[in-house]
Amino acid sequence: MIAVIRALKFGLIAAGLAGALFAGGFLLFVNTIPRDSGAPQAAEGIVALTGGKARIGQAVRLLAQGQAKRLLITGVNPSTKASELQRLVPGGGEIFPCCVDLGRAALDTRGNALETSRWVEKHNFTSLIVVTSSYHMPRALLEFARAMPKVHLIPYAVFAPNLRIESWWAHDGTRRLLFFEYVKYLNALTGVSGVRAAAMAGIGGPGRSAASVN
Repeated sequence: MIAVIRALKFGLIAAGLAGALFAGGFLLFVNTIPRDSGAPQAAEGIVALTGGKARIGQAVRLLAQGQAKRLLITGVNPSTKASELQRLVPGGGEIFPCCVDLGRAALDTRGNALETSRWVEKHNFTSLIVVTSSYHMPRALLEFARAMPKVHLIPYAVFAPNLRIESWWAHDGTRRLLFFEYVKYLNALTGVSGVRAAAMAGIGGPGRSAASVN
């Protein structure tokens, strides 16, 4: 009986410590999320991770401003035509044909990183502007740094109007989004995320319904 009580106590203490570590890590994670895009910095290339019209629009705007030579949009659905993406941004019909490449193989963030690393290697780029949503930026940078350790990564965060980072605790939608993103970030830290990206040797395949699954 005494042994059972001791085991229960140990289990409760361990669970409490694990919960405290998880909660503390979550708070640290929230603090790493960019609060602003910052001043644009020049690089050799730009990559936009699909998942929202604003990401592509911001990336094209940076390219039009001369912040980089070429743009890769990674994670594009195989059924999506280039002309459809061009219509999403002003001046897309002019800038897409000359300077924009579409990556259609990535299925998740790790896949985005692998797809981008091949594009970067092809063009011999050593610096890259990473355009994605603010909450997604920590995980994206983690995966990209792992795939391209010698490439200088410059984050450029995009902000959703309904995302309340500054007061996340007071908004259910933001709390849930950040919680699930934190879990994905922990999986990325341990190398568990991107299960489907293991098939990226090929890279990927057309069997999906969305542009990307970040």
